[in-house]
Amino acid sequence: MKQLLSLILAILCTLVYLKAQVQTGSLLIKNGTVLTITKGNLDNTDVLIENGKITKIGKNLAAPKDVKVIDATGQFVMPGIIDAHSHIALEVVNEASNPVTSEVFVGDAIDPFDIAIYRALAGGVTSSHAMHGSANVIGGECETIKHRWGNTNPSAYKMEGAPRTIKFALGENPMRVHGEGRNIQPNSRMGVEQVIREAFVEAKEYSEAKTKYTSSKATDPTAMPPKYSRRLETLSEILKGNIIVHCHSYRADEIYMLLKVLKDFGVNRICFQHVNEGFKVAPELAAYGAMASVFADWWAYKFEVYYSTSYNAAVLTKNGVITSINSDDEGLIRHLYHEAGKTQRYGGLSDEEALALITINPAKQLGIENRVGSVEVGKEGDIAIFSAHPLSIYAIPQMTIVDGIIRFDLKNDANDMRLEVDPENATPAFMELRTEEHDRCMQDVFYLFEQN
Repeated sequence: MKQLLSLILAILCTLVYLKAQVQTGSLLIKNGTVLTITKGNLDNTDVLIENGKITKIGKNLAAPKDVKVIDATGQFVMPGIIDAHSHIALEVVNEASNPVTSEVFVGDAIDPFDIAIYRALAGGVTSSHAMHGSANVIGGECETIKHRWGNTNPSAYKMEGAPRTIKFALGENPMRVHGEGRNIQPNSRMGVEQVIREAFVEAKEYSEAKTKYTSSKATDPTAMPPKYSRRLETLSEILKGNIIVHCHSYRADEIYMLLKVLKDFGVNRICFQHVNEGFKVAPELAAYGAMASVFADWWAYKFEVYYSTSYNAAVLTKNGVITSINSDDEGLIRHLYHEAGKTQRYGGLSDEEALALITINPAKQLGIENRVGSVEVGKEGDIAIFSAHPLSIYAIPQMTIVDGIIRFDLKNDANDMRLEVDPENATPAFMELRTEEHDRCMQDVFYLFEQN
């Protein structure tokens, strides 16, 4: 009986493992204008994807046996768009119970049925950074996902091997949730800094205690390891440089403050999110090697975001800061190519610079630039095909490919795939808009204030 149970368990484990394996496909895209991002534009060029990887780029390529051919004549072929700040595929984004919650991980709660994933594909977006919210000074770990729509296994969406990332937050959000909402630190911007410093000091002491135990246990049978703490384990990995910090931020003074804190603790892997006043400290960001993921033209939706400019992305770019444009919104994610285009009106960026903001630059910020973000041999087959140049207001996404598999096809997908509601039912045209929910990072924390 035990042998039978073991056999059944082994079979079940194998089935689960196989189901979670990444699906890949093979395609030949013919005669498109290929925007490689990193190696210029190639007219009337073919791209061959085999088993999920780009294997050839050139003219007059022949399709291997049984490989589907896509005619992209007159169309533009570019790497799949990457969103460095998103909350799609997540139902709840905040663990608002403590100013420091580095023990939680949004990757444990990916929702494969979120229709926003498909809608993102309809905008040419193939990957996104599913982030914890900004209720905490130090929030939970985030997850880089691929938009493998159609899979029902949450694990299938995770970008296997992507570097670990974590969410920090400065300013009003953690102050409001914990200071005003719970009357605990941080109640001020000074308190935010101190929460980070104390957390890092505690993590450093924890790591030193583990090292001391490891070195002494062989000769001292009474040696005791420190009490296990997943929170401190995660923070220790930040100090070791194994986790990339992505920090919600707006004001220049706070951005500069965090740079000083990180320098004190030897942390140099940092991408500031939103960073609306980044243009004020662009040289400092560049000198530190910090990156910036910004909005194209969102600001003034709360007090600390009063001061900003549509030239922010261009100023940061021209100062040598690796900059991306993100959505932080399940609707705007479909229009990132439009958002990138705004930098040509406000800042005069070139086509290559503007498109880098939504491709190779966010890939660098997530530590996945050797895999995606440009059309190059050896990279993964994540491709978006547009009817016109993607920076044109007239461009329409035609097809979005992930790992060589077509996940969005404008001409062949059923219409009801784009609808969350029953298309046969009448839907009211009026939608109530709560302005405080404009910042998606604060989802699920408003109940704190309703209780007080």
